[in-house]
Amino acid sequence: MKYHRIKDLLLREHADQMEVTIKGWLKTARHSKELSFLNISDGSCFAGIQVVATPQLANYETEVIKLDTGCAVSVTGTLVDSLGKEQKYEIQASKIEIVGLVTEDYPLQKKRHSYEFLRTIAHLRPRTNTIGAMLRVRSAAAFAIHQFFQSQGFFYLHTPIITASDCEGAGQMFRVTVLDPKNPPCKPDGSVDFSQDFFGRQAFLTVSGQLEAETGALALSNVYTFGPTFRAENSNTPRHVAEFWMIEPEVAFCDLDGDMELAEQFLKSITKYVVEKCSDDIAFFSEFVDKNTAKTIDTILNSSFARITYTEAIDILLKSKKQFEYPVEWGIDLQSEHERYITDQVFQKPVIVTNYPKKIKAFYMYLNDDGNTVRAMDVLVPRVGEVIGGSQREHRYDVLTQRMKELGMSEAAYWWYLDLRKYGSVPHAGFGMGFERFVQFVTGIANIREASLYPRVPGYAEF
Repeated sequence: MKYHRIKDLLLREHADQMEVTIKGWLKTARHSKELSFLNISDGSCFAGIQVVATPQLANYETEVIKLDTGCAVSVTGTLVDSLGKEQKYEIQASKIEIVGLVTEDYPLQKKRHSYEFLRTIAHLRPRTNTIGAMLRVRSAAAFAIHQFFQSQGFFYLHTPIITASDCEGAGQMFRVTVLDPKNPPCKPDGSVDFSQDFFGRQAFLTVSGQLEAETGALALSNVYTFGPTFRAENSNTPRHVAEFWMIEPEVAFCDLDGDMELAEQFLKSITKYVVEKCSDDIAFFSEFVDKNTAKTIDTILNSSFARITYTEAIDILLKSKKQFEYPVEWGIDLQSEHERYITDQVFQKPVIVTNYPKKIKAFYMYLNDDGNTVRAMDVLVPRVGEVIGGSQREHRYDVLTQRMKELGMSEAAYWWYLDLRKYGSVPHAGFGMGFERFVQFVTGIANIREASLYPRVPGYAEF
């Protein structure tokens, strides 16, 4: 049987007294002997629609009047202009079918629940205003990401989730193994013999698809990946999770300037799409989650991103005389408090910081002539800090191998990556954006654990 989505009904120019059928869940229910007012949501948009039920319904006394928050129903009735100020249309019910009742211990009652509590019932929290709106924003943003790159002539690559390469060189990787942890095969020296493991070697969940994406870029020119990545980093901050999605374009014949331009266009494009497609959701976040959300979004859409070097950023922080929790000196990795000061207090708009010290950046970044900095860039946005990190990649074989030696990295483990620098190497660049970080920024959600359906963090992998 055909039924109508609430979003489509609310977008109609006129009610036209049309007969409609909707299916959804009760957000609220108010009953009396003469009338029942049921607010029903099907998740298609932020708003629900009011259903007016009367005792003329055959099951009014036996079923309808007993309906409460969370019940699933199918409603058929007439779409009419609403007399109330809070809704455009309402449905005068001619038939209400009970699809699913709730028991008395249903935990989502009509009151505000803390985010901490909602994480304990993460299987139900999509029914809340905040998480429901977040999921719609995620969906729109994911579509916008593909739309942007496809319109720019990029090819979508599916890079491996299981890998033997540590892209970041930090060693914070989850091991993938089928060996018995109580009785693993061992070498004569007592170390685990991973040659007997499933892949014949140590394997891990990927921290990034970048290295593999570079191989695509050096054949197809413009490529991007969009998939899950993992970090075994014991961090319990509002900005870190162990499993997250990354967007990573790689562009051949591109330098750092081109990389920055692409990042700015990309961020503006997907933000614009989300604001247009999820206007009600963004309005909710702006009113009830973070009142600065709309202002922050406006800085993305209606300003040119400022561009400063890392050295200039350090000078700005030192001259501020502000007492930061993390002391400031040249050579440190900028912390979120430093990034937010630069964006929120100094420039009051997004800022791209370039040319970081090589000692705090990955081995694959292009070494500048000064020998101390690399052609890296981070895009910082107000309130959140870094949302994009990228660089021009080191395409010079001798420079890359020397950098790997300095870091004690095995050339044999990256033989295929080095081959790219031997066979038709070209300047190329790319960046990565954590999808959940973007969701945080565009919604105003303070904790990244509310930016995904089931967050994975140290000590917690429930559901």
